[in-house]
Amino acid sequence: MDIPSNITRILDMLENAGYEAYIVGGCVRDSLMGITPHDYDVTTSALPEETERVFSGMKLIETGLKHGTVTVLSDGEPVEITTYRVDGEYHDSRRPDSVTFTRSLREDIARRDFTMNGIAYSPKRGMFDEFGGAEDIRRGVIRCIGEPERRFREDALRIMRGMRFSSSLGFRVEEQTAAAMLDNQGLLRNISAERVLTELSGLLTGRQSAFNIRRVLTEFREILAEVVPEFRAAFDFDQCSKYHDLDVYQHLLASAEAAALISRGGLPLTLAMLLHDIGKPERFTIGDDGEGHFYGHAQVSADMAEDILRRLKTSTALRERVCAIIKYHDIPLPENDRSLRRMLSKHGEELSRDIAMAHIADNMAKKPEYRARCADWRNLIGRIPEMAKESCLTIKSLAVDGKALAGIVPPSPLMGETLKFLLSGVIDGSFPNEREFLLQEAAKYIANSEKT
Repeated sequence: MDIPSNITRILDMLENAGYEAYIVGGCVRDSLMGITPHDYDVTTSALPEETERVFSGMKLIETGLKHGTVTVLSDGEPVEITTYRVDGEYHDSRRPDSVTFTRSLREDIARRDFTMNGIAYSPKRGMFDEFGGAEDIRRGVIRCIGEPERRFREDALRIMRGMRFSSSLGFRVEEQTAAAMLDNQGLLRNISAERVLTELSGLLTGRQSAFNIRRVLTEFREILAEVVPEFRAAFDFDQCSKYHDLDVYQHLLASAEAAALISRGGLPLTLAMLLHDIGKPERFTIGDDGEGHFYGHAQVSADMAEDILRRLKTSTALRERVCAIIKYHDIPLPENDRSLRRMLSKHGEELSRDIAMAHIADNMAKKPEYRARCADWRNLIGRIPEMAKESCLTIKSLAVDGKALAGIVPPSPLMGETLKFLLSGVIDGSFPNEREFLLQEAAKYIANSEKT
């Protein structure tokens, strides 16, 4: 394996001091898959105090000492070095009540979650893979180390991690492991919302997620509904629509998968499409023609998404962006330059692009004959930057401002209304964005307003 020099130095220092030292976990898994690791975790037979003596000449961070972790700054990069350990009992389905240090690498690996994460490698000692992780990686299988039920009872977050890995890596979950995930899903109630959000976000935005979201969230839909109960109403809900050949839940998944593909793993759009029609069951009616209708579902879905994302404790910026996409995901295609300028004026360049991409993802999840509409929205996305750059879309961009109008109207609500009137005229193409012309139109508007 091609290990960075700062990591090799740490391994060598521990080995030269008489201790075992390996890189372990995700960095080994990714290396075996041909993926460059983002970070490296080191595990060692050295006790924490022994690790500190080995690296006494380097800057140390001791915040993880309770669990045997010493962080060393190597070439300015923090590297976590953790002593082999055995976990005690788990009573909160998240963290062990205590840990016991051991000199046995096997005992340390045996407590970990999945075989693919239970591989250790040392340049001097070679690979340790007693639980068959390399073969499972080759086969594309996620399998628990030891007894699956025990692994998930110890740490329920592993249930979400299994789903994330299945989506982001494109791996299948082994049968007994999958059954234990489903059997223990109720333990996720003990897990913090922030942790659940992290795993859900990774499930939606991983390297292979654009090809696996639907498969994973179909197989484990009850687990998703455990953390977001609002999804249950969408399960198997027939839309009775000429536009759709999927039920509401499957349409949400297909839309999210399409969003992950076209946004290259962008979380805001993918999360928005996972939730964009979640209010449809609440708004369902059947028309005289036998067609299903969902009047007002966009606003209802946005309101439900607001509640869901608050519970999951997303950032305000992410929540607001996702809810805005959902609220406006079904607005009509601008039919001319005037309506496109109005769209840009109301929503801004970023949200307008998000809305257009939401339409593409939505249409990609409909019947094949309706996917042709994607081309019109793609063309629109191509026009947005130039239109936004060349057009006057905000009051600040007008050739006149409140100061220029002060001679004909004092600061007042009427001044604000006048500026909005002028902007509307410029956006519609009725007025050129020229100072003298706008002042004349402002004077007419103010005179008519004062008469009424």
